[in-house]
Amino acid sequence: MLSIRNLSKTYRGRQALQDLSLDILPSEVYGLLGPNGAGKTTTINLICGLLTADHGDVFINGQPAGDQTKPWVGVMPQENLLYRTLTCRENLAFFAKIYGLSHKVRSQRIRDCLAAVNLLDRAQTPVEKLSGGMRRRLSLANAIDHYPKLLIIDEPTTRLDIEARHEVWELIRLLSEEQGMTILLTTHLLDEAERLCKRIGVIKQGQLLKAGTLPELRQCVPASEIVTVKTPDPQGAIARALACGFTPRRYGNDLSFWIPQEFDLKELIAQFEGVTLDAISRSPVKLEHIYLEITQNKALLQPEPLPLKS
Repeated sequence: MLSIRNLSKTYRGRQALQDLSLDILPSEVYGLLGPNGAGKTTTINLICGLLTADHGDVFINGQPAGDQTKPWVGVMPQENLLYRTLTCRENLAFFAKIYGLSHKVRSQRIRDCLAAVNLLDRAQTPVEKLSGGMRRRLSLANAIDHYPKLLIIDEPTTRLDIEARHEVWELIRLLSEEQGMTILLTTHLLDEAERLCKRIGVIKQGQLLKAGTLPELRQCVPASEIVTVKTPDPQGAIARALACGFTPRRYGNDLSFWIPQEFDLKELIAQFEGVTLDAISRSPVKLEHIYLEITQNKALLQPEPLPLKS
C-alpha cells in the first residue's frame, strides 16, 4: 500500500531525514516510533506532498505520490485542525466538501463517521465545548470521511488522559481490523506502539535504525526476563552476573541484567551469592528495553578493575 524508497530531507543544513525506506502492507498498522524531532512528522509531510524531498520516492497503492494519490490519503495531524465555533457535523461537512463528496454521499458519510467515533449524540455540539478526547476522536472522523485507502495518524493520544487514550486506541484498532484500513501511526509512546502495531520501525535523528514485528525486534534483547537489583555493591553484582552469563545494563539509575533462562526466585538470588542485595525485581522483556537497546548503543557494563597493591 505504501512504499518509501531512500527518502531524504534537509532543513537549513540539518539532516531531518536520511535515506528512509519502508513498506506498509494493506490493512496493516505500522508504527513509526521515535522521540520528538526524530523525523516522524517530516516523513508524513513528504508522503502528503506538503514538503519536497531532496531525493527519494513515495508510492501509494503502486502509484507515485502526487495529486492523483491525495484522495487516497487521510491524515489525523498531531494538532487538531478543527473550527472551534462550528459543530461536529459542520466540521465534517466542511472537510467532506473539500474532498469533493456529493451532498447525498456527504450527509450519510458524516453520520457514519460520527457513529464510528462515538460522537453521533454530539453532532450539534460546538467543538469548543468538547473534551480533549472528543476533539481527537472528531479529528479522526475528519481523516476518514472521504474513504481513504491510507490513514496517517500523527501522535494520536498526546496530552490525553488514560481513559481517552484507550478510547482512541480502540477506534484505531476497529478501523484496521473491521474496515481493513492501512494505517501509518507515528508515536513516541512505547505502550501505544506495542498495543496497536503489527510492525514497528524505530527512527532516530532521521534514520530508520530497525524495523520488524515485535518478536523480530525482541531478538535485540535475547533474554528470558529482565532482573533489576538494588545493591550497595554494584561492581560486585556486575562481576557476579558476568560470571553467570548475565548481560548487565543501566536503565536510568537502575542496574539490570538480561537473564537468559528461567530461574525460580531462590535460584535467582543464589546467582548473586556473596553480593548484598537490598532489593530484586523481575520483568518480562518490554518494548522499552528493546527501544533503548536499538537507540542508545550501550556498551557492555564491566566491573571496575581492582586497584593495584603497592
